[in-house]
Order: sequence, then C-alpha cells, then structure tokens
Amino acid sequence: MILADENIGSHMVSILRSKNIEVSHIKENHRGITDEEVIQLSKNPPRIILTEDKDFGEWVYAHNEQDISVIFLRYNVQESEHIVSILLNLLQSKGDDLYGKFTTITTQKIRIRSLK
Repeated sequence: MILADENIGSHMVSILRSKNIEVSHIKENHRGITDEEVIQLSKNPPRIILTEDKDFGEWVYAHNEQDISVIFLRYNVQESEHIVSILLNLLQSKGDDLYGKFTTITTQKIRIRSLK
C-alpha cells in the first residue's frame, strides 16, 4: 500500500508496520534511486508514495505525471509524533480512497486533491 521515500525515517516506517500497514521503504531496497524511479516503482503494483520531498508536487502538477498517488508530509521535527498519529488515522479511515490523490498533511490540516 505505501512506498516510503528515502527521506521517511525508519522509526515512522516501523510504526506504520506495527499497525499492519504494508510499507516498502526505498531506504531498505532501492537506496539512492531518483524521484522518477520512485514514481515508476509506485505504479506496479500501485502504491502510495509517502514523502517529505516537495519535488513530487512538481512531478504531479508541473509535469502532469499520471497514475500516481502521493502523501506529502510537512512538519517540524518536534511534531513528528503528532504527524505520525495523523497519518495513521488517515490511512486507517481513508486507505484505498487515497489512490489517485495528492494528499498534504500538516499538524493543522489535511488537504486531499484528486489527480483525475
């Protein structure tokens, strides 16, 4: 379900996995690949890219990348536990509804935009 970008910490990945959320972590299997390669990996099988890298917004909106799903996290280090809690709640409540969407999560709000 989730393809965690290299910038997502192992602690966050561990927490997601402990809640039975399927996570493939770029850091574990594909360290150093480009954003474009991350996008290709997310397509087969379809997975939601979890990232802190705003370049994925550029891929979606400026380059019109198709068939992609992204959760973009924006937070300060001291907010990390809170952001994980928000992310878990969102994944558990919306799950499959996040495919084909660009979702931005901050500690203040969640914005979900359809890409189709």
